[in-house]
Amino acid sequence: MKLFTGTANPQLARRIAEYLGVQLGAVDISRFPDGELLVRFKENVRGKDTFIVQSICHPPNETLMELLIMIDAAKRASAARITAVVPFLAYARQDRKDQPRVPITAKLVANLLVAAGTNRVLGMDFHAEQIQGFFDIPVDHLYAMPVIVRYLKERNLRNPIVVAPDSGGVKMAVRYAETLGAGLALGAKYRRGPEEVEAVNVVGDVQGRTAIMVDDLTSTAATLCEAAKLLKQHGANDIYAAVTHAMLRPEGLERLEQSPIRELIVTDSIPLKCESRFPITVLTVAELLGEAILRIHENRSVTSLFKL
Repeated sequence: MKLFTGTANPQLARRIAEYLGVQLGAVDISRFPDGELLVRFKENVRGKDTFIVQSICHPPNETLMELLIMIDAAKRASAARITAVVPFLAYARQDRKDQPRVPITAKLVANLLVAAGTNRVLGMDFHAEQIQGFFDIPVDHLYAMPVIVRYLKERNLRNPIVVAPDSGGVKMAVRYAETLGAGLALGAKYRRGPEEVEAVNVVGDVQGRTAIMVDDLTSTAATLCEAAKLLKQHGANDIYAAVTHAMLRPEGLERLEQSPIRELIVTDSIPLKCESRFPITVLTVAELLGEAILRIHENRSVTSLFKL
């Protein structure tokens, strides 16, 4: 096995390597004066089972291109099998034509990864589960839920109810509610623009309950904060938010500081770039991804990783 990392999230890659008990492979990633990337593996990968860890996150175009070039370099160096370990997949929200004359960019990204020479993809909490079908190669799709649920159970929250902040998160919220043995509620929203969301109503009784909002990703935190205000109006006591991928920007952190949300729980699938006084708990998914990598390498099932 050979494990390499791009520049998007080297901290997570180091934790994965530590869990696996292996050294991160040496790779030189440099730039020409005009900004072009140059990748050179500094050790032999011929005939090796090669894993490349790279979250396609900020800046998404740069990290995606870096991953594609690393895959191409590994393929041309005669790696036996190349697995792209993508904790976060950018462009996943563009998974359908929801208005005229727009692309399906998630499918384009899948095509690019396959064309570059990827033999297998290991991902986590895609924005839409059907994105697995965009790939013409095997995809192992993990969920961060076991990691987050373990933390929530340790908190011993009183009278919890899981809330989907919008209709797209209902399936995820149902899984959390079943695992936590909690109630279920739904927030309805209307999106006025990329950064402007209006919460409309709450379906379910949250009066006197500890509300746990769950979602796959957030950047501006508009959906979470508007839903939290509505939950408070409907009588929720404490409000928590659990999100797998946190692409938080300064305006998002400012919204969170002014919101009734008590704590934001995220994973290290994306490195946090901004500092804030708002309480953010970062849980690592290194063990989850590391175990999946080990099982893929040994051709064993990864199904049990979906369970607590």
